[in-house]
Amino acid sequence: MAFTEQQLEEMLSQYSPKVQKNRKKHMFVRDTSLEHQQIEANTRTIPGVITNRGCAFAGCKGVVLGPLKDMVHIVHGPVGCAFYTWGARRNKAKSEDPTQNFMNYCFSTDMQESDIVFGGEKKLAKVIDEVVEIFKPHAITVSATCPVGLIGDDINAVAKAAEERHGIPIMAFSCEGYKGVSQSAGHHIANNILMDRVIGAGDLEKAPGKFPINMLGEYNIGGDSWEIERVLKEIGYTIVSVMTGDGSYEELKNAHVAELNLVQCHRSINYIAEMLETKYGTPWLKVNFIGIQSTIESLRNMALYFNDPGLLQRTEEVIAREAAKAEKGLEQYRKICEGKTAFCFVGGSRGHHYQGLFAELGIETVLAGYEFAHRDDYEGRQVIPDIKLDADTKNIPELHVKQDERRFCLKLTPEKMAELKAKIPLSYYAGMSVEMKDGTVIVDDLNHFETELFIKLLQPDIFASGIKDKYVVQKMGIPAKQLHSYDYSGPYAGFGGAVNFARDVSMAFASPTWNFIVPPWKDQPLLNGAVNSEGVA
Repeated sequence: MAFTEQQLEEMLSQYSPKVQKNRKKHMFVRDTSLEHQQIEANTRTIPGVITNRGCAFAGCKGVVLGPLKDMVHIVHGPVGCAFYTWGARRNKAKSEDPTQNFMNYCFSTDMQESDIVFGGEKKLAKVIDEVVEIFKPHAITVSATCPVGLIGDDINAVAKAAEERHGIPIMAFSCEGYKGVSQSAGHHIANNILMDRVIGAGDLEKAPGKFPINMLGEYNIGGDSWEIERVLKEIGYTIVSVMTGDGSYEELKNAHVAELNLVQCHRSINYIAEMLETKYGTPWLKVNFIGIQSTIESLRNMALYFNDPGLLQRTEEVIAREAAKAEKGLEQYRKICEGKTAFCFVGGSRGHHYQGLFAELGIETVLAGYEFAHRDDYEGRQVIPDIKLDADTKNIPELHVKQDERRFCLKLTPEKMAELKAKIPLSYYAGMSVEMKDGTVIVDDLNHFETELFIKLLQPDIFASGIKDKYVVQKMGIPAKQLHSYDYSGPYAGFGGAVNFARDVSMAFASPTWNFIVPPWKDQPLLNGAVNSEGVA
């Protein structure tokens, strides 16, 4: 069902003129006849509007740092903040040394009213000492929450003093929730310090195997990373480190020895990808391991980069076997899904990645968007020079790296680099919008009011989103597929993951639950009234 600009204008007319002008910049109807369609992104949500965004603290500790299994991640703040970023995303991790896997623990200074009044630095120092004594981790992170920044606790000084006492790296992340406009700011803060303090700290000068790669922006939700790694290792790749799903501090220290960086979630990790290219000369390749065809394309692009005959052959052999097996599994579910429509509004790159998998099931995406994207996530990286930095963006410190005099090495000649860039997305991301069809709607920072209106107008068969809006949508009689932590399912990545996703989506469609739910707009109003000159009748 194609949406029109006129319908969009009618929907927006229900806003006040000021809000209408603001929100119109954050959405458009895809029209390929136009040379370029610009969207507003990474700006503050309008006060009073219910958004699905998270905070900078959630992006730093919850998304990027949290999955690193052999580091203790201390949250300096109220226990609610620590709980919010612990376990909810289901970042799975396993370790050969169970004493160095801290994923099941939630560490917090549990700040109380007295700590807000008198300061919490002494309490933080004590917690660090206790953590070192009890758990003996290789490294510790300390993440600041909103009250820490407001009262002025100097977590950097506390971390530095503790590092001198205990002789292990203790890194402070000033990622107070109010920094930036969303969790995207927290990604940037985490990327900067990991690059500055961790990556390159290892002693390796050469990778321990052939075709060494880093996987960036893969968080092993529901076991995604394990499914991807299974295929990559069978083809013959050496995985140096994963940032950061099932990742480790010890592996991350040697990320500099990889010859190619894979970028799965562009938004959360592109900062490190660029810095690794600048400092060590390692190019990055935009990949997508969600969906059969996307996985195949990514694997072939990787093989083209290394250009090894044996690797190319093994790649095709694994693709043939895995694709045939997955296609057999998808066949039964496609009968249930064929002809249906979907909304795909998720954080990270999922709003883009899952559209291909939906299409393979016969489901058309009619609306898509991101919670916390920047313009380049929609329009492609070529617009980066044109993006004007606002005060919120300038609030995030920039880390300017230089070539490592000892370790910098061009992995490709300039001629080969140019040749490959014409064939594969090397050090480039084209954005989501370019792959969407005419008449589809693209929305940034979709809010609750707009969600309900778009559902009434487009009547999707399924709504793929995050945690916060899932239950509202279900109460409207629409199946909701939660793609932040997969509704306790997964993996959804790779060949096997595509079949798991098809199974779960089919179950959502086939559930008898929807026969007992009447969407609110189809029901009669509870009260009828009229206003006359004497009052309300």
